[in-house]
Amino acid sequence: MKLGFLTGIMGDVSIYEKIEWASKIGFKTLEVSCWPRVNTRDYSGSDIDVVNFTKEEADRLNAFLKEKDMTIATLAYYDNNLDHNLERRKGYNNHLIKVIEAAALLGVKNVGTFIGRDMTLPIEDNFDEMEKVFKPILEYAKEKNVRIIIENCSMPGWHESGWAGTISYSPELWDEMFKRLPYDNFGLNYDPSHLVWLGIDYLEGLKNYKNRIFQVHAKDTEVFHDKLKNCYSIFGKQLNRKDNWDMGYWRHRMPGKGDIDWDKFMAVLKEIGYDDEVIIEHEDLEYQDTLEKVKEGLTLGYKFLSEKL
Repeated sequence: MKLGFLTGIMGDVSIYEKIEWASKIGFKTLEVSCWPRVNTRDYSGSDIDVVNFTKEEADRLNAFLKEKDMTIATLAYYDNNLDHNLERRKGYNNHLIKVIEAAALLGVKNVGTFIGRDMTLPIEDNFDEMEKVFKPILEYAKEKNVRIIIENCSMPGWHESGWAGTISYSPELWDEMFKRLPYDNFGLNYDPSHLVWLGIDYLEGLKNYKNRIFQVHAKDTEVFHDKLKNCYSIFGKQLNRKDNWDMGYWRHRMPGKGDIDWDKFMAVLKEIGYDDEVIIEHEDLEYQDTLEKVKEGLTLGYKFLSEKL
């Protein structure tokens, strides 16, 4: 297993500087953020301008990666591919195609994204929309020898009441997703941190979906059990939320600082024969105020996980 991180957290530092720094720390791979150059998403980044990306740029980047003994595991573009606004949806879908094309130029095997959700439709109808949107995307990705990987985040920040903003966050929904889209280049970017606060067994999930896990996100979650039991309930904070992410009883942390048992997690990964990339997705607010704090958090995550691979 190779250890890496999602690059957007380092902000506007060039991709070459990020590779250089990652290599010095000991990382061997990266998940590279590929949102549009102009966007308003949190935790986004545009380390590769996929709209204007050329073969020459791909060759230059690959040469630098080889020099630093690094790889790119995945190009990342996590947005709402089922947005109710059809103009926005088309924009998201079209950009995803550009990310697939950039992955093909680089020889990168994965493109990470979300399914998303039309908040105006019942969840069953959203699966119909998913088929319409993703069948041509998956077929095109297969032509380009690229896999589409779906992170299992519920994206409560997208929903006006803080409910799930995607239709791909739980095993029940994965079953429907893979039944509707039975493509061999379609799988999970398995992130245990979301399963923790949702109350889902993240170890059983590894075993039950081992053939669909194409990448692993390493992110931890700290659950404030007293606030869950004595105040907010599973529905989370309802009054005075800072935003739709502020559920009051949990927060994301760097690996080792939350509730995940990483020894057991890594043991199960090895048990199921997983030998692909483990990517730190840094969303720990304790290590985000400055670039130096971001680097400190990533370094802590590297040191913690590298002892367990």
